[in-house]
Amino acid sequence: EGNEPGDSAKITYSELLHKVCQFANVLRSQGVKKGDRVSIYMPMILELVVAMLACARIGALHSVVFAGFSADSLCERILSCGCSLLIT
Repeated sequence: EGNEPGDSAKITYSELLHKVCQFANVLRSQGVKKGDRVSIYMPMILELVVAMLACARIGALHSVVFAGFSADSLCERILSCGCSLLIT
C-alpha cells in the first residue's frame, strides 16, 4: 500500500524476484558491489522495495531517505554515509 488510501498494487513473489534481479543487474552495471553504500530517495512505491531488495541481493548497504527531505538534508546524509550511488 502506498501513502494514499486507494493506492495499492499486487505482485507475486515470482514477479518481485524478476524485478529485483533485473535491478540488481542494473546496479552491478553501474559498478555497485558488495559493501558499497547506496542511498535511496523515493516515495512509498513498489520500486522502493525493489531497490532495497536489489541492494541486499548484491550485498550493498542501503540507506532510505524520506522523500520529503530537502536537497540540503539529502546531501548531508549522502556525504555522511559515503554513498557511491543515489537511486531516485
